[in-house]
Amino acid sequence: MSDPPSPVPLSPGHSGRPAAWNRNERLGILNGWAVFTGDGFMSVSVVVAGFAARLGAPNWVIGLLPAIAGGGWMLPQLLVAARVRPLPYKLPVYRSAALVRTVTYLAMVLVAAFLADTPTLCLSLFVLAMLINALASGVSGLPFLEVVSKTVPPARRPRFFGTRNLYGGLLAFGAGLLVRWILGPSGLEFPYSYALIFGLGTVAFTFGYWVFGRIQEPPDPPLVAQGVRGEFRAIPETLRDPHFRAFLTVRLLLAGASMSEPFFAANALRELNFPAATLGIFVMALTGAAPLSNVMWQRVAERNGSRRIIRYASVFYGLAPLAALLVGALDLGAWAYLWVFVLSSVAAQGFNLGHTNHLLNIAPPEARSRYIGTLNTLVGAALFTPVLGGLVADAAGYTPVFLMSAVLCALAWWQCGRLRRDA
Repeated sequence: MSDPPSPVPLSPGHSGRPAAWNRNERLGILNGWAVFTGDGFMSVSVVVAGFAARLGAPNWVIGLLPAIAGGGWMLPQLLVAARVRPLPYKLPVYRSAALVRTVTYLAMVLVAAFLADTPTLCLSLFVLAMLINALASGVSGLPFLEVVSKTVPPARRPRFFGTRNLYGGLLAFGAGLLVRWILGPSGLEFPYSYALIFGLGTVAFTFGYWVFGRIQEPPDPPLVAQGVRGEFRAIPETLRDPHFRAFLTVRLLLAGASMSEPFFAANALRELNFPAATLGIFVMALTGAAPLSNVMWQRVAERNGSRRIIRYASVFYGLAPLAALLVGALDLGAWAYLWVFVLSSVAAQGFNLGHTNHLLNIAPPEARSRYIGTLNTLVGAALFTPVLGGLVADAAGYTPVFLMSAVLCALAWWQCGRLRRDA
């Protein structure tokens, strides 16, 4: 493999505008646009949760879905770090995992299309495919961050991720329009409506993986392989870093606060009796808020750094479950309920930008894989709190779940004061 082109200069051009993107950066941005589009079609908290609700899944199973998607992505990353760390090139690992992810998405489409008449079998196989997909995503996640950190200079990362998120959000909004049409005016019957949506998501994801796999990755200097045991033995050393501990604390609190997220759509369908077509409107709210919020978050990142982004996003994240409670208590209707997803989306875009930037900024280059793997593995276990939220919801309803999420967000906001300021 030939060496990639030199990084784009950090200084602006003669016109005062930022320097143009190089080839690697353009491919990374295009990858983000495709993945955002796929997320619009296969939103776990809205579309997949709505599919599970239509199959009659209990709340703890609905809570398991985002836990699998998030926790399954993070849990294997310390093991992946042991494998990836000594490799000069990380992209081959990413490509292999992307192939597995594509196959599992195809399996979800087929399961939804042909097994919905046997809900238990359909749900079981769908969840199994999701689990394999999430684990493969976890394998690809660390190489993705490693490649981005090598091909996008730190000063350009806020603009890089902001551009990915801004236009990716617009494309995801378009996906939401299609979801609404497929579940409503198209007249396509269940389960073929969901199978079509999952199929469109599969196409978008597959294209995104292929694009990122074409990046020209610069090699890392040779590192001694520590093995899995070595990576685990290095965890105490990583935890001695006060900046890492502070970030880990915030991430654990926010992971706990995620327990309410999969139940926003279930609450709308089961408790507030909104029609299924409103799921498309919720996806539009979720994705439509992303472009505008990304403009805001990018400016915050460039002026105030990632610490401020995470703190502000924690506030929006805590307001979402409180809004769900307020709309239900006052019977304000489906249009008012859109604010639940708007607040959640604004927070998610802030976290996407703030978390990635902050982690890459505090991680020493020679220990980057270990920092990423350790953080994501520890946080991944906490992302299974939606299962606990589902058990609470089955026993006592959604109100205590939403209140607990809001309290955890308030604690995360307070702990953000301990995060390192960006240099």
